[in-house]
Amino acid sequence: MTRLALPSETGEGLLGGPVAWVRRNLFNTPVNIAATLVALWAVVRFLPPVVDWALVRATWVGDPAACRAAGGACWAMVVEKYRLILFGLYPYDQQWRPLLAIVLFIAAILAAAHPKCWRRWLIYAIPAVLGVVGVLMWGGLFGLPLVTDDRWGGLPLTMILAISGIVLSFPLAVLLALGRRSRLPAVRAWCVIYIELWRGVPLISVLFMASVMFPLFLPEGVTIDKLLRAQIGIILFTAAYLAEIVRGGLQAIPRGQYEAADAIGLSYWQKMRLIILPQALRLVIPPLVGQFITTFKDTSLVIIIGLYDLLSSTKAALSDPQWRAFYVEGYVVAAMIYFVFSYLMSQYSQYLERRLSAGTRRG
Repeated sequence: MTRLALPSETGEGLLGGPVAWVRRNLFNTPVNIAATLVALWAVVRFLPPVVDWALVRATWVGDPAACRAAGGACWAMVVEKYRLILFGLYPYDQQWRPLLAIVLFIAAILAAAHPKCWRRWLIYAIPAVLGVVGVLMWGGLFGLPLVTDDRWGGLPLTMILAISGIVLSFPLAVLLALGRRSRLPAVRAWCVIYIELWRGVPLISVLFMASVMFPLFLPEGVTIDKLLRAQIGIILFTAAYLAEIVRGGLQAIPRGQYEAADAIGLSYWQKMRLIILPQALRLVIPPLVGQFITTFKDTSLVIIIGLYDLLSSTKAALSDPQWRAFYVEGYVVAAMIYFVFSYLMSQYSQYLERRLSAGTRRG
């Protein structure tokens, strides 16, 4: 009888693991080999100078003269201006309030993202958190000084605009998607007009109209807060894009699912809520999250109506003549904050896809 050699005896065990993965994924075809070599060249060429600038010769504490003498990144500018970058023009002695609002926002997002928290109480908890955040930011209650929203800015304003825009636009988008597929001509026509009208203009035009033109149509003496106008514009604009994504998911559901729901006697809304929409939304998770990320980044456009979001607060921090030369560091910090939130949303969408498709995968 011939004895089979063990992998350790033939040397194959040494080539397993990372080495095998590298061969299989990076050096398996001529195109992959060329791409891998180019990537390695780029890393060797550009990574050392970046590390040298960002870490080795960086200045973490000091004044502009110390930064210029070191010749590296001036993170001291971020240390000096981080309050303005993160909180905008919010009163200095009250900045614990927007900080607490950010913590509550993140806690609510984490709770909403965790499957164990998908209970009925979550429906009431999220509006409660939004109410607490509103009290913290505005004040005027429980002994908190009043801070008008024209002094809000930085990361809290970005999160308020983005999260409220996403949460409030989604139900409207679902209704619009259902309406566009309705058998009632009037309902379908109005939904088509709404979707195509809002998708036919850029968001910056919507914000400009909400800030400048809309007040002209209001009765004399009636005003609507500038932040509220911007928020409504973002909600209506985002809903139109989300509606088309949801409609794509609805069209992908086989007709047999509709017929089966009708056969067991479900009403229209029961059919949509229990059978059709769960399947449709699962199919369009990637484009939905892509639109959420776009909405989060598009909040930077509110500078056109005088609201100072994260990016605008960073620009304001860089207006100081002493630190103006170190604008790269400020934009790097702002870009990293945008990247972290966008990356986490992307990763969560992939997790959600795997979880919701677990019952549909074939072994």
